[in-house]
Amino acid sequence: MAATGKKMGLTGLTTLVAVNMMGSGIIMLPSSMAQLGAVSLLSWIITAIGSMAIAYCFSQCGIYCTRPGGMSAYTEEAHGKSAFFLCSYLYFLSLAIGNVAIAISAVGYLTPFLPWLGSGAIPLFVGSVGLIWLTSLANFGGPKVTGQIGSVTVWGVIIPVAGLSVIGWFWFDPDIFRQAWNPNGIATSDAIAQSIPLTLWAFLGMESAAQNSDAVENPQRNVPLACLLGTLGAAVVYVLSTSVIMGIVPNAELANSSAPFAFVYAKMFNGWVGDIIMALAVMACVGSLLGWQFTLAQTAKVTAEQGMFPRLFARVTLLGAPLLGLIANAVLQTGMAVSTISPNASEQFSKLVNLAAVTNIIPYITALSALLIIMQKAGVARGIQYRNMVALALAMAYSFYALYASGTEAVFGGMIVTAVGYLLFGYIADRMLEQRMALKEQTP
Repeated sequence: MAATGKKMGLTGLTTLVAVNMMGSGIIMLPSSMAQLGAVSLLSWIITAIGSMAIAYCFSQCGIYCTRPGGMSAYTEEAHGKSAFFLCSYLYFLSLAIGNVAIAISAVGYLTPFLPWLGSGAIPLFVGSVGLIWLTSLANFGGPKVTGQIGSVTVWGVIIPVAGLSVIGWFWFDPDIFRQAWNPNGIATSDAIAQSIPLTLWAFLGMESAAQNSDAVENPQRNVPLACLLGTLGAAVVYVLSTSVIMGIVPNAELANSSAPFAFVYAKMFNGWVGDIIMALAVMACVGSLLGWQFTLAQTAKVTAEQGMFPRLFARVTLLGAPLLGLIANAVLQTGMAVSTISPNASEQFSKLVNLAAVTNIIPYITALSALLIIMQKAGVARGIQYRNMVALALAMAYSFYALYASGTEAVFGGMIVTAVGYLLFGYIADRMLEQRMALKEQTP
């Protein structure tokens, strides 16, 4: 065990949680939310509370279930080996869908530099697929290079977004915000429901917080606190930045912008500053996509090592890069990009985010449901169990609401890919049986 002095404290872990979540998740949201109006900002409150409950429950799962595998391992504790596969499979798909959405975000911010990219559906598709393959090929250098690049590029989003939360209020116009409140005249409840998948998208990644518990001082205290404080910190930045931007840029202009943060900085200062923000956003998106491509490949690799994904995903180079897995993933994401072709970056982004939310929420639900069994197996004190059950009820309520709010099309798509997942497990179930028989034979 590492010496206590070398472990991460509460402040460091809280910062890590907030930075991991913020990434590029916020970068296109103002434009997507502006299509509903500023009334959609109310969904931040619901999502922040629900996300903190989910993050807290995952931190408890991580503390009391230390086996590798993350959400898939938690799910298996309650639902068996097939659920491990289904959780990994759906999480893998959600990451792949999310990567396409991040690529679209990057292309949106590249458009002012390369106007051709914004001239129609095909240029947007070509730009997105180009970035997908570029970041996949860049991962051939292995995890060390990927990690070093990502730790720098992520600040390309965090600094402008957090900065806008503070300085943007000097340009805030209450009249512009008031006119943007509900331009379409839709019911408040409908506006909140339609924007829930968008705000949830910004918090995806919170499930990774508990993975660092073995490198943290006093994890029973600091991991849950860091999850809550880090999620709350990200929520504050999200709410302030999206609120202030809707009081600076008229709603119609914001809704049609492919680079909302660059657009608002250009309005606040000048076009030169806007160009700098655009360059930072592109850098952050490419860095984030680079990291998520590797995470996607690693998710497939871990599942393949369990005998549940094709063996090609488990093969790595001398540098530790899952080469064939990265190529296969790029092919899959290219197919996803084809299926969602649209001339409007914001529209295409929203469609992908809804589907990514559904394929992520189902693993959330299966993993969260295992907390009760995990606590029973670990012999957790009754008082802690009661406290965690309250958080679990809140996390589940939000998860089901977010699933409902994702819309018929996204839920239908999620149902189809889930059904396909069960079919796929049927084809590999004999491998599980062979492994169990082999273990029995080896046991004296």
